[in-house]
Amino acid sequence: MTQLTSMFGRLFAAGFGAVKALRPHRPIHTQGVLLAGSLEVDGGTSGIPFLDTPSSTPVTARLSRSLGLPLPWPDIIGLALRFPKHDGDADLLLASTGWGVPGRFFLTMHRTAGPANLTSLMPYRGSRGAVLLGARTLGSDPGSPGRFAPDAEWELALSWTAPRGVWHRCGRIILAPVLDSEGRVQDTPERFDPLLNELPTAGTYGWTRRLREHSYRRARS
Repeated sequence: MTQLTSMFGRLFAAGFGAVKALRPHRPIHTQGVLLAGSLEVDGGTSGIPFLDTPSSTPVTARLSRSLGLPLPWPDIIGLALRFPKHDGDADLLLASTGWGVPGRFFLTMHRTAGPANLTSLMPYRGSRGAVLLGARTLGSDPGSPGRFAPDAEWELALSWTAPRGVWHRCGRIILAPVLDSEGRVQDTPERFDPLLNELPTAGTYGWTRRLREHSYRRARS
């Protein structure tokens, strides 16, 4: 298993490197918008104390289109969240997938963020077993990078599930665009890295790290 996941991780990194040769600054998630807001955790029974303990945490975020396809076309939607923890920052990366089984393990494409189910795709390790995280839009569709209104407020329900279980809501995410000095929606050069900035009180599995570490190492170079 170790050799297999390492092999796939290196294959993913090779493909990532080929794309980076064409787009050296940001190979994927090229189109984005900078957001800020809060992560409101209601609590639950996921087995990850951070998700199970009520809290309110400020967040910065980036909504992005992963492949960089022309704006009218659908694309894989990504949402990266960063929030402070006692020893630095924590990053949580979500991507558009299905919501049920097996769809939650496959990426999907959308024109805007509103219809997208956003999940962690790979599980975290909780005290009760593997935990996937997910978020879905509540209310109006905020749009997408390039079509995100300056006065938009984006609210999402935050949930967790076992890989083959039902979803349990545990909080919400509230985001709004960060505007430049002229009141325009802007992007950010900030990079998010869930391997360096780990989710507090959540463990990881060796196979998920091996699948991702080579690609993230290339992204940092």
